[in-house]
Amino acid sequence: MFAFAKGRTDVIVLALPRGGVVVGYEVAKVLGIPLDVLIVRKLGVPGNEELAMGAIATGGVCVMNEDLLSHLTVSKAAIESVLERERQELKRREEAYRGNHSAPEVKGKIVLLVDDGIATGTTMRSAVEALKKQHPAKIIVAVPVAAQSSCDEFDQETCVCLLRPESFNAVGQWYQNFNQTTDEEVTELLKLARREIVALL
Repeated sequence: MFAFAKGRTDVIVLALPRGGVVVGYEVAKVLGIPLDVLIVRKLGVPGNEELAMGAIATGGVCVMNEDLLSHLTVSKAAIESVLERERQELKRREEAYRGNHSAPEVKGKIVLLVDDGIATGTTMRSAVEALKKQHPAKIIVAVPVAAQSSCDEFDQETCVCLLRPESFNAVGQWYQNFNQTTDEEVTELLKLARREIVALL
């Protein structure tokens, strides 16, 4: 499926932590291409945190849902409070996952954007929008399983999905083991990728 990418220096896997890193590691290992993370933090509406009014991502990118915000009464102070909290968490994850390694340069590269699945698509849409601001040559959304309707929303990107079940309630129902991936596991997989995959380049 991704045979074109094998061993190429202009292709990179960016995985969404945490579960996406487990999938992304396997993809990167098979293809012999670099693995890194694209850390996305949803900006939940105060009082309704599951509703995303925007997202921040690796590289200092901030994407706001202006359409949604125009229909809500959310003060600038409240938005700034959410932004600050999520910036702190993003920074914590950047430091935990990367250590001394800087974020990869993706401008002009083909990016395989990997997660463990797509349910509503909110997180992946935010990741795509954030990534576009870094001007990659192409974005390929790649997941093992997704709701068909969510895949259909990525009409401007290629969406590669192995399983698109008609009845879809949650990503976890399609895994035998869907235990939450820890920060330590993410860090270890990234270290393994740097040792094993980079050695193939």
